[in-house]
Order: sequence, then structure tokens, then C-alpha cells
Amino acid sequence: MIHNISYRAFVYGTENEEKVLESIKTLFPNSSPHSEDTEGYYKNPVLILSNKIDKKSEIKDFVKKLSTLNVYSRKRILNRLEDKIDESGNLFLRFDKQRAYLGDLKVVDHGDSIHLKIKIAAYPAKKKVAIEIARKLFE
Repeated sequence: MIHNISYRAFVYGTENEEKVLESIKTLFPNSSPHSEDTEGYYKNPVLILSNKIDKKSEIKDFVKKLSTLNVYSRKRILNRLEDKIDESGNLFLRFDKQRAYLGDLKVVDHGDSIHLKIKIAAYPAKKKVAIEIARKLFE
């Protein structure tokens, strides 16, 4: 169902890097993200934590976590699949960093989140096919 998952989270100067790492561990317990120092628009320091998950066991564990999302979150994703999947079959989701730190997964639209790009295993790799496969993940 899923080829791989890429994620990215920003650690701003006012945030604790360890807490953001814990947030990521809620989604991907075995992942060790790469870090990149950069700066924001106002020259403030920003750390980008990112990685790509392609091990089948880790992807399977993530799919199990998706099944624990509450009904409201799953319906919200299902209703927006058309907007959340690109023409190459990538599903884009965001999870709240603060809630993930507390062990709770909440899908959000704001930027202060853990950004996921989920490559849906669709043959042929078309948006329509990817939507149908993704639908099965959340029904």
C-alpha cells in the first residue's frame, strides 16, 4: 500500500529539539532523523529534522498507528484525499507536534507540525488509483 514515507519537522529557536524528536518518535519510534541548520525569514535559527522510512516493518507499524486515529480524523482525511494527493500518488499529511509529543496523533493543516509525504504504491502511479488505495487506509 505504501512504498515509503518521508517526514520533516522544523525546530524553531523557541522550541526544545529533544521534545520535537520525541514527537517524531510517536510516529516513527525507530527513526533517527537527519538534521540541517538553516535560518528563518528574520534570520532566526531553524533546525530541520527529516528522514525517509522505507523499511516494510516500519511502514506496517505506521499503518497500524493510522488505524488508531479517531473517526473524526479519518473522515477528515477521507473527505480531503483529492486535495491531499498529488498527480504522482503522494499523500501529504501533517500531524500536530505538540499533540504527538503527548502521544496523541492529530491531523492538522497548520505549519507547526510534522510534515509527511507518503508515497502510495499505486499501479499505474496515477492520482485516481492512489486515492482508491489511500481510501482503504482510512476506512
